[in-house]
Amino acid sequence: MSNVIAQIRTKYNTLSTSQKRVADYVFTSADQVMISSLADFAAACAVSEPTVMRFLRKIGYDSYQIFRVNIAQELAAGKSDNFYPDITPGDSMESIRDKVLALTARSLQDAMTVIDAAQVERLVDRILKANRIIIIGMGASAAQAFDLQHKLLRFGLNATFCHDPHMINIICTGLDAKSLLIAFTHSGESREILDGIRYAHQNNSFVAAICSYKNSSVVAAADCAILSSSIETQFRSDSLTSRIIQFAIIDMIYVAIVLHATPRMKENVNRTRLAVATNKT
Repeated sequence: MSNVIAQIRTKYNTLSTSQKRVADYVFTSADQVMISSLADFAAACAVSEPTVMRFLRKIGYDSYQIFRVNIAQELAAGKSDNFYPDITPGDSMESIRDKVLALTARSLQDAMTVIDAAQVERLVDRILKANRIIIIGMGASAAQAFDLQHKLLRFGLNATFCHDPHMINIICTGLDAKSLLIAFTHSGESREILDGIRYAHQNNSFVAAICSYKNSSVVAAADCAILSSSIETQFRSDSLTSRIIQFAIIDMIYVAIVLHATPRMKENVNRTRLAVATNKT
């Protein structure tokens, strides 16, 4: 942990009293920092989010996400733990298979108590009423955004997927009150996603978020939020189980739309099936 900790120690005497509380928490609980949202981190330090950001700028960071990733990288470099604490170097392939599937099954089971059916229903209603649907996701979350676009297009809905930060800003500045923005994110702290949400709100667009952390900045900014639950291990900030749950949420949305589909939407589904069939041998 030499780099980040060294920066904090070097600047420690220049920190305010509240900023020193943040530094002290990092010294003692770095493993918690890397799996905490900005809101959770600030609460654990008993300070405000602006205080955390002032602390980060003092030690040379302008992004909490980058700070958190660096903490995770340095912890990983300093320990021999692997990405799955329950898996050991001597495990057989069969054992690895069983442990990974068990972790995924537990995560999906937990999701039943975390995913709010009312929020899913609210999003489906907005999808059916929107004139234009923009779906965004950065990094690993782009796969979920693309999958939802694929499913909505089959109904003939006007859905666009975007994962380029410049294009997200351009598209979101052109939205209106009849548009819907759907944001996929694991951490809920991606600056590119937050920028898109901000531009969408400036144009009175409805914003829905599918995110893992209820106290994240994205969830706080969204009009509708569907939470995905996962069992996090220390170094899996880009949790595979979280993505699996988000894909399950997409299937829930798809099935709900099928139940509300108009004859024209059902016809579109059949036409797209036939169109895709021509690509198969």
